[in-house]
Amino acid sequence: MTLASGGPPVPAARRGAGRGGRAGPDGERGSATIVAAAIIALLVVLAMLTVDAGRLLWAVARAQSAADAAALAAAQELALPTGSDPVEIARTYAAGNGAEMASCQCAEGTHEALVVVEVAPGPMLILPDGAVVQARARAAVALPEPNPTGTG
Repeated sequence: MTLASGGPPVPAARRGAGRGGRAGPDGERGSATIVAAAIIALLVVLAMLTVDAGRLLWAVARAQSAADAAALAAAQELALPTGSDPVEIARTYAAGNGAEMASCQCAEGTHEALVVVEVAPGPMLILPDGAVVQARARAAVALPEPNPTGTG
């Protein structure tokens, strides 16, 4: 028996006893804390990767919406001209949807526009910063053919 400081004697068999009065092997004290800390760290990393993936998916959706809107606006200007530049209209629509226009193939005399836009997903937590998401859209306006007989 050993005297605990300031208390009653403690039997040697109970010294270092774990839960239920059983003594664990030497060197395993606190191993559950290390495992728990590792699991928590892994969960934090997984949560951060999930946030990064969400930002990328948001950027993909934003880029596609911006490309669609810009292509439709440019194609409409080509088919039904108002005197504005179709490329500038596409650029305005892309910017209005949170994207930057990378290119616009808007040939005069056609009713078709092909637009490519870029969106930066913003700062990432785990993945490297500086990624850019691209989206492209093609829009064509089909105007009705004029009726040669003059009847509707």
